[in-house]
Amino acid sequence: MDIVDEAAEKPKDDADVRVGRRVRALRLERRLSLAELAAKAGVSIGALSQIERGMSSLRVKVIWPLAAALDIEPSALISDGNDAVNDLYCVRANSRRGIPVRSEGIAKALLSPPGATLTGMLVTVEAGGGTAEAYAHAGHEFGYVLSGEVELVVDSTTYGLKTGDSFAFKSTLLHAFRNPGAEQCQILWVNTTKPSEVRDGA
Repeated sequence: MDIVDEAAEKPKDDADVRVGRRVRALRLERRLSLAELAAKAGVSIGALSQIERGMSSLRVKVIWPLAAALDIEPSALISDGNDAVNDLYCVRANSRRGIPVRSEGIAKALLSPPGATLTGMLVTVEAGGGTAEAYAHAGHEFGYVLSGEVELVVDSTTYGLKTGDSFAFKSTLLHAFRNPGAEQCQILWVNTTKPSEVRDGA
């Protein structure tokens, strides 16, 4: 018998919907399928699906094994909706996940939630920092310079951009960027590829 009550679906409750979105967001962040997480937590796929859709409450008996399967504290699953935790549709400012980069002086923080079609990033480039070499990958990208200045090279053409400037181009074109200024530069960068494919020099 499953450790989650699989009775007929009940009307959605706001708290259950929030918890379900959180569970799905955590599962997607860990790149687990519904079947894989269900197996790790010892629940049926149907029960887990109902939890993620907010159609079934997260029972006490399943909180611990599900939290263990997701490698988090049980409280992270049932925190009040006002707590600063990530959701299927939102990323809190203090809960951003970093994206690995290969170049010196560059840091990327993921702004988009798991499962989003677009990959939003906050790209920070220290003075003198930049990509080691030009690179290309699938997709399209858009950027807006929040502060500082950046030297962007796209398809062998160099553009000097400052605060308030923006850009867009096909990711299949060779591109590179560096901060030629004396101050840190920050860019709101949106990409159509997955986070794992947008690291520098990919």
